[in-house]
Amino acid sequence: MALFICYEKCSTCKKAQKWLDAHSVSYTLRPIKEQNPTADELRSWQKQSGLPLKRFFNTSGQLYRSMDLSRKLPVMTEEEQLALLATDGMLVKRPILVDGDTILVGFKEAEWEAKLI
Repeated sequence: MALFICYEKCSTCKKAQKWLDAHSVSYTLRPIKEQNPTADELRSWQKQSGLPLKRFFNTSGQLYRSMDLSRKLPVMTEEEQLALLATDGMLVKRPILVDGDTILVGFKEAEWEAKLI
């Protein structure tokens, strides 16, 4: 069963959840604000996905902008970035779907279809 990490007020997360339901993909829902991913989880998912760590940041979020992270991230180590991501679920790009070896960050229907169907 997949792990679906999302924020209930996020329209993209709602679209992704509808897509999962419509395609009968079984998942366990985990609210990102209440159960933020740990640094270890994020490190593992980033490694499995092959995506750059920056893809795990919610770059369009208010918290990202208010912390001026577009300027700070380039000078931070990967470990510092992971520790920062683990402090608040609102910094993390969502939704995240973890299904075995498949890690999907953000919702792009074509990508999800290619990986899950």
